[in-house]
Amino acid sequence: RSLLPLQRGGLSPRTVCPHGFCGNGAILGAMKILVRWLLLAAALLLVAYLYPGVAVTSFGSAMIAAFVIGVFNTLLRPILVLLTLPVTLLTLGLFLFVINALMFWAAAQVLDGFAVNGFVAALIGSLIYSVIGMVIDVAMERLFSRS
Repeated sequence: RSLLPLQRGGLSPRTVCPHGFCGNGAILGAMKILVRWLLLAAALLLVAYLYPGVAVTSFGSAMIAAFVIGVFNTLLRPILVLLTLPVTLLTLGLFLFVINALMFWAAAQVLDGFAVNGFVAALIGSLIYSVIGMVIDVAMERLFSRS
C-alpha cells in the first residue's frame, strides 16, 4: 500500500529498489533457505535413524553436515560431473549416483558428528537423503507458492 503514492508520482517499486531484493521478497527468500536447511538437517537425522551405516550425533551436527553437503554439491559436484561425463553417458546417468555418494562420503570425512561406514553406506545414505530432499523441495514449492 505504501508504494501506491510512489507509482502515482511516476516512481515504480523497481525504481525504489532496483535490484529487487528489498522488502518482503528478501525476507521470504531468506526464510525459504532457512526452512529448507532445517528440513534437510532433519532429513539427515532421519537417514541416520533409517539406515545404520550413517550416524549423526546431534541436530547441530546435522545442520553443519547439511550445509557442507550443500556446499560440496554446489562447488564440487559440477566439476566432477563434467570430468566424468563420458562415464556418465556410458552408464546412462547411473554414475551420478556414485558422484552423489562421493559428496555424501566427503562431507562425512571432513566433519565430526557425521559418520558414514564406507562407500556402500554413502551410496545408500545419499539415495535416502536425495529422496527425502526431493519430497522437501516439492513441499517447499507448494508451501511458498501460496504466499
